Amino acid sequence: MSSNPNANPNFDEHRWIINILRTLEEEPETDTDFPVCIFSVPKTLMSSDPDSYTPKEVAIGPYHYWRPELYEMERYKLAAAKSAQRHFNGDHKFQDVVDQLKELELQIRACYHNFLNFSNDALAWMMAIGASFLLEFLQIYAIKDGKLSKTYSSRSMSHLLDYAGTKAAHNAILRDMVMLENQIPLFVLRKMLEFEYSSLESADEMLQAMLMGFCEELSPFKLMKDMPMINISESAHLLGYLYDMVVPKSEQKASEIIEVVDDEGEAQQPQERYSTDLAYSNKLFREVWKLVSKLTIRPIRLINNLLPLLSISARQFQYLLFQEGNKSGDDGSSSHPSENDVNKPPLVEEITIPSVTELYKSNVTFSATVGNISTVSFDAETATLHLPTISLDVNSNVVLRNLVAYEASNASGPLIFTRYTEFMNGIIDTEEDAKLLREKGIILNRLKSDAEVAHLWNGMSRSIRLTKVPHIDKVIEGVNKHYNSQWKVKFGKCMKYYVFGSWQFLTLIATIMLLLLMTLQGFCSVYTCRKFDTDFV
Repeated sequence: MSSNPNANPNFDEHRWIINILRTLEEEPETDTDFPVCIFSVPKTLMSSDPDSYTPKEVAIGPYHYWRPELYEMERYKLAAAKSAQRHFNGDHKFQDVVDQLKELELQIRACYHNFLNFSNDALAWMMAIGASFLLEFLQIYAIKDGKLSKTYSSRSMSHLLDYAGTKAAHNAILRDMVMLENQIPLFVLRKMLEFEYSSLESADEMLQAMLMGFCEELSPFKLMKDMPMINISESAHLLGYLYDMVVPKSEQKASEIIEVVDDEGEAQQPQERYSTDLAYSNKLFREVWKLVSKLTIRPIRLINNLLPLLSISARQFQYLLFQEGNKSGDDGSSSHPSENDVNKPPLVEEITIPSVTELYKSNVTFSATVGNISTVSFDAETATLHLPTISLDVNSNVVLRNLVAYEASNASGPLIFTRYTEFMNGIIDTEEDAKLLREKGIILNRLKSDAEVAHLWNGMSRSIRLTKVPHIDKVIEGVNKHYNSQWKVKFGKCMKYYVFGSWQFLTLIATIMLLLLMTLQGFCSVYTCRKFDTDFV
C-alpha cells in the first residue's frame, strides 16, 4: 500500500470518523446557538505581521497548544487549576468541571473554525486548565474593583500578575490573551465560575467585573461610564467582548455594506475625469504644434532646437514645485514608507482623504472627543474634525490588528473598525501628522516617539475586503469637500494637471512669447527704436 505524501502524521483517522458520526447525529440542535467565532487569522493579515497574531508566552486555546516553546507556562496553568479547585463550593473537584465540559464538547467544537484533532477528554481538560489560567489572571481586575481580596490570588503566579500593569510579563500575557487564534469560548469561563459561586447571577457579576477591567486596560478608546453593559451570553470570547465594547451593537446594525467594486468605481471617477481632460489637452496641443512647426520662419526653427531642453526644464520645475504633493502619487493617494509599498494592496480609502498636515494647512482644526468610533464627525461650518481620543502603548499594535482580524473573519456586514483604522492610516502619513494629533489630545502616545505612532498606523494597511461605513464616509466626504474648496488646492491641481502635465503647453507659450518678441524686434527695426533694439537684440 503506497503512502500518501500529503498525509498529516499526527492525524487520527479513527477519531475523525467518530467525530463526524457524532456531529451528524447531534450537531443540528446546537448549530444555531453556537456559531463559529474562533478563526485562524486570514493569510493576507498574517503575512503582514505574524508576531502580532502568534502567542509568545502562553497557549490558551487548542490552535497553539502543542507548540514546544509555550510549554514553560504549563506549570503556571496547573497552579491556576489548583487555586481554582481550592475555591470551589462544597466538595467539588476539578474533575467535576472537566466532566461538565465533556458534555459541552459539541458546542465547544462548533465555536472553532478549524477541525480540532483532539479526543473528547483532551479537549475538556484543555478548556478547563485554560479557563483556570484566564480567571486567575483576570481576577486582578476584580480585586481592583473591590470584588475580591488580594489573598484570593495564587502565590505561584504573583510575579506574573501586576496590579499596576507595568511588568513586561504582564503585558506579554495580555497580548497573548487578546489574539484571535488564542481564544476559548466565554461560556467555558462561566461554567468554571459556577463551581465557585452559589448562582449563575453571582458568577456573571464577577465575570463582568473581570471583563470590564480587562477592556479598560486594553481598549484603545476611553470607555464611557454611562455606556450600556454588554450581556456576557452575547459575547463569544475575550476578544469578542472587547470588540463589542469598542464597536457598539448600534453601530454594527446601522451601517450598510457596499461592495468594493462600487467603492473603487466611485473613487476612481474624479481621477478618470482628470486623465481624460489631460489626454484631450495634450492631443489638442500636439495638433496645434504640428501646424505651427511647418512654418519655416526663424523663431519656429529655434524652438524646434530648444524642445528637448524645454521638456526637461518643465519636468524639473514640476518636481521642485510639487515635491511635497507628489508623495501622494498622481492618483492622490496617501504616502507610506517605501519599504511597505511592494507588499501593500491598493487602498481606495486612502485616495479620498488628505493627511493631517495637509488638512491643517487648509485651516481644518482637530478636536478630541471622549467615546468610541461613533464620535467621529466633521463640522463643515467651523471646519472642525472631531476624532475620539485613542491611547497607544506597547499592546496597541497587537490589540488593533486582532480586532481587525476578528471583524474581518466574523462580521457579515461592514467592517466598521477596519474602516476606522484605514481612515487613520489615510490621514497619518508622517511623524509630523502624529505630532499634530498628539498636541490636539487625539493621540495619547505612550510609545517611544511620534515616528512609532506613524509607523503603527501605516503598517495597518492590509484588508480583507473594503466596505463603506456611512457615518465615516460622510466625514471623509465633508473633509474632502472643504479641502478641495481651498483656492491653494484648486490652483495646485490646475497647475499640476493642465500645465505641468503637458510640456507641449509650455512649448506653445514659449512660441507665442518668441513670436511677440520677433514682432517687436521687426517693429523696432522699421521705426528705428534704438533703445528697445538694444535691449532685445
